[in-house]
Amino acid sequence: MSWFNYHTHCNYCDGKYPAEEYVLAAINKGFFSLGFSSHFPLPFSAKFAMAEERLADYLAQIESLCNKYACKIDIYTGAEVDYIPEQRTVKDAAVQAAELDYTIGSIHFVDSFFDGTPWQVDGRHLEFLRGLKDIFHYDIQQAVRRYYALTREMIKQTQPTIIGHLDKIKVQNWDNQFFDERERWYHNEVMATLETIQKYGGILEVNTRGIYKRKALTTFPSPWILEIALDLDIPVTLSCDAHHPDELKLEFKKTAAMLRDLGYQTLQVLSNGAWVEAEFDSLGIKGQQHFTSSRIVA
Repeated sequence: MSWFNYHTHCNYCDGKYPAEEYVLAAINKGFFSLGFSSHFPLPFSAKFAMAEERLADYLAQIESLCNKYACKIDIYTGAEVDYIPEQRTVKDAAVQAAELDYTIGSIHFVDSFFDGTPWQVDGRHLEFLRGLKDIFHYDIQQAVRRYYALTREMIKQTQPTIIGHLDKIKVQNWDNQFFDERERWYHNEVMATLETIQKYGGILEVNTRGIYKRKALTTFPSPWILEIALDLDIPVTLSCDAHHPDELKLEFKKTAAMLRDLGYQTLQVLSNGAWVEAEFDSLGIKGQQHFTSSRIVA
């Protein structure tokens, strides 16, 4: 039994260590596959994103690691790409030119302050409160509806490979201080977003980072959302959104057990560069030897 992870941040963006340290940790943990997904450069300053001048080195570094460790683990080159209308999307020429193995489409920014500065909704809580006040006049429903509307736009217009941390905006909603996920308006926004995934395609990420960082009680997205996604036959993959080599595989056992309890039988994994269904349980992927390819990148 073994695991994989395709949401991995190294020190080309806001990860803490060089990429090779994650590869070595993944091998030590028995991973059969590891994908890097540094935050793709943005057209404005953002501490978490890769600098544009480092992109070529990032692509070359991951390719080198893929070849160096080909006999031990499959390595893939991806990127987490923000959807910011008219500024950055998966369809941008720069993203396409990178020839990535996959993309993770995420929403970190919702609209802008009056000076044009994008509002980051998953950052510091005080910054979230400032945006809620200045942009949405304390109307949390309007802000959350806009977050999900942008998510739907991203899925429909750009079709990223993976939809990252679907309901991450709940990270600001500790103790339900702004809304209850059981409220009808919130349920409707989530339902509309899942139906968009069902129609336009995409793999839904089950992200454990909120749990082990103690910023959420459940995965992104919440189990009740995953239950609906299963009914809609939306494929899922598991990720830890690692920023440190020690974070690889954190909360995987419990989360895999949760997914099995909901009724999931398979997860999406990369094999020979293609996405395939793989049976799993709380200990990992079953028959992972069938998903290793010792791939070499020319």
